[in-house]
Amino acid sequence: MASGPIFILYVRDQERSMAFYAATLNAQPTLHVPGMSEFTLPGGAALGLMPEAGISRLIPAIDPTAANGAPRAELYLRVDDPTSSLDRAIQAGATMLSPVTPRDWGEDVAYCLDPDGHVLAFARPTARAPSGRRE
Repeated sequence: MASGPIFILYVRDQERSMAFYAATLNAQPTLHVPGMSEFTLPGGAALGLMPEAGISRLIPAIDPTAANGAPRAELYLRVDDPTSSLDRAIQAGATMLSPVTPRDWGEDVAYCLDPDGHVLAFARPTARAPSGRRE
């Protein structure tokens, strides 16, 4: 289990989401029990996957199903190879939103949706020529 921050996504099917993130992150969960799966992310944070029904039982006022498929969160991951990360996600069942593209904040970023409609971004710093212009 991670000792740093844990970001938890509410998912419809914990097993499906666990398999998706295992394939996408190219890693096995550090925790996988009924009600929670957890993956260590680069930098020491963790990603938790909790069934929607689980959070509704813990805190009845929260109903993640009310979002009706609208993106509810974005997981922005800085990786060495955004293209490979995006390819793994697509092969695991993600929906492509945008290929790796230089963004005006100085990173090359690809976007997709996970099976629950959460936005996934795979980013790395944009390669720049010594003058500060993109190569």
